[in-house]
Amino acid sequence: MTAFPVIGRMSPNAKTASLAALMALAMTGLGFAAVPLYDLFCRVTGFGGTTQRYDPVAAAAEPQILSDTISVRFDANVSPNLPWKFYPEHPTDTVSIGARDMAIFIAENNSAHPVIGTASFNVTPDQAGKYFTKIQCFCFTQQRLEPGQQMRMPVLFFVDPKIKDDPDARDVQEITLSYTFHPSDPVDGGKKPS
Repeated sequence: MTAFPVIGRMSPNAKTASLAALMALAMTGLGFAAVPLYDLFCRVTGFGGTTQRYDPVAAAAEPQILSDTISVRFDANVSPNLPWKFYPEHPTDTVSIGARDMAIFIAENNSAHPVIGTASFNVTPDQAGKYFTKIQCFCFTQQRLEPGQQMRMPVLFFVDPKIKDDPDARDVQEITLSYTFHPSDPVDGGKKPS
């Protein structure tokens, strides 16, 4: 006796149609799962310069602070559709590996109406992404700036000492943290700027 007796009695065309429908359902399921799975993959591996997000519950202990230092360069960009000026307060910093540090970015709304923006980010070189951990960042939430408003936005971070154990990343001397602000939909039900 076969496991699927109904399929055994189907015509060849009906079997092909059933298999095609099952394949379509499977592909649709994979399509919905692709984005969260890709995000998880990037966060675990640091692929594409994806940084880590600090989780105080998962962190058993504070990272060891090494005597080694690394240079961190800060890059700021704005989408052409966003009427903001955006730049780092200091374009570079030298940090001790494992020590917490803070960088300040400044954003200014140059338009005559409120604008909400969201920052995307990455780290280069790519192999350093999984060792660059952000504790607090303006990029975790949308930012609303009123007309002419200027805002100082901090990023708290550290470079994980495990970078020195990775043969692909231990010789990295400079890490670039790059942000790009994009316009986003209002979160408070306000009207989009025209």
